[in-house]
Amino acid sequence: MDIPFLGPWRKRHAAASAAKAPPPGPAREGLAELLAECELLRARAESADVTLDDTPASLEALDQLQPGWRDDPEELPWLGNDAGLYLGTVITRTVPGAQWRLAPDGTPLVALDSGREIDVVAAGTSWAEDGTPELSQMYAEVDEG
Repeated sequence: MDIPFLGPWRKRHAAASAAKAPPPGPAREGLAELLAECELLRARAESADVTLDDTPASLEALDQLQPGWRDDPEELPWLGNDAGLYLGTVITRTVPGAQWRLAPDGTPLVALDSGREIDVVAAGTSWAEDGTPELSQMYAEVDEG
């Protein structure tokens, strides 16, 4: 049976489900490694003697950094992006079932088993701009449920 409106509906839903998560295996691992690089944030942390070891404790240490980047309008968005990607890295490596997902527009999100999706880059940008929410607070909210 040919129902004209089902063709576009199927295409939209097929595209949406294909965008849910990267395929298992090397592609997913490669994406996770790429998103975990966060070079600018890692350099800032290293210069402040903060070790970024992909643990919740490192998020607490980042929350304590002096926000000198706020004086540099060129560095601010890059550092915020890195902070969000690092937050996502900690979540995906320590919260069971959490995984990276790319939104249709390419925005990296963290998908939780509960179905909740977190725009970690937006959270990191907000943290870099005004310190809220704290990265450790965002992690605690995710880890609780």
